[in-house]
Amino acid sequence: MYTARLSQLFLVPEQPWTQELSRVATNETRCRFASYSEPRGRNRQRRRNLRVAWCVWLLLLARIALAQDSSTFHADVALVHVDAEVRSTEGRVLTGFAKNDFRVFDNDLEQVITAFSAEEQPLDVILLFDISGSMRSRIKKVAVAAHQGLCELQKGDRVAVIVFNTDTRLMSYLTDDMNAIERSIQSVLDLRFGGGTAIQDAVESAVDLFQHGEIRKDRRRAVLVITDNNGRPNHHQTAITEKYWESDAILCGLITGHHKSLADLLHSSLPSLYGGIDDIVEKTGGDLIPSEDLATQLPEMMHRLRSRYSLYYRLPEGVPNVTRTIRVELTPEAQKRYQGARVAARTGYRLGTRQEDGFTRR
Repeated sequence: MYTARLSQLFLVPEQPWTQELSRVATNETRCRFASYSEPRGRNRQRRRNLRVAWCVWLLLLARIALAQDSSTFHADVALVHVDAEVRSTEGRVLTGFAKNDFRVFDNDLEQVITAFSAEEQPLDVILLFDISGSMRSRIKKVAVAAHQGLCELQKGDRVAVIVFNTDTRLMSYLTDDMNAIERSIQSVLDLRFGGGTAIQDAVESAVDLFQHGEIRKDRRRAVLVITDNNGRPNHHQTAITEKYWESDAILCGLITGHHKSLADLLHSSLPSLYGGIDDIVEKTGGDLIPSEDLATQLPEMMHRLRSRYSLYYRLPEGVPNVTRTIRVELTPEAQKRYQGARVAARTGYRLGTRQEDGFTRR
């Protein structure tokens, strides 16, 4: 006859009480087979005792299971989440990578990647339209691009619409109602384009919508700007970047117009007068694509957002409210397969306090 200890069957630590309970149950089972030769009254009593013993055993097992489930749920597992995209030297997105192809460094110390996903995720996207005077001649391109971008949306995706020139205006909150999104975009195209380009103020207002809104896990968050990137500077770029890190959001830009001639000149020679989004995009791991073909590039950018890699590692111990750096690289073996490829990912986060359930996404 095969017998197993309670702790072996249910993977609980060996305890004196489990040994005793197993012994009692085993003895009762043996009595059950030996009792057929005994008088009927004694046989009935032994079977009654056996049923009681098994009921007690099952109740104790249920209690153990609940205790194990509770301890698992409250386990102290805090994770840092990083979205990553692999690009070729020409800026083309590379695919087909696995968990073992990546290395993650936190404050220059390599971390163990505890979880990895290459699956597409639903999107929360804020479309940020530049309606300044310099964009007036490109209204038709913006209109076609916006409608093409909607074709890339899938069930469950949510979109908000914001416009900006000198000021920023919210046209619609995050919604998965495609008809409402279409109406919001149409209302943007009906606006009068004019005024200055406070683009850095606008991207800060956009991420504030994420920070103060509902937090929904397992969604990719992004602010997507359509602009000529010729704006006035905001002297709080570091604070803006940290807001994107705290919101687990990516900033991306579709740049049209004279980005190469004017914006690059200011960025390199007169950085104090440059008010573009290049640095913020870089530090959040986003895409910055100069193109006049907005109708093609906006759907492509939506697709790129959806298909990024998700990497997770354990949150290191440290002093709360201190900024830490993140660096994501390909392993030497992966680099051999794709010479010159680089990984785009956010470059830092602010170490916060752990949530009550012990799980955080930073």
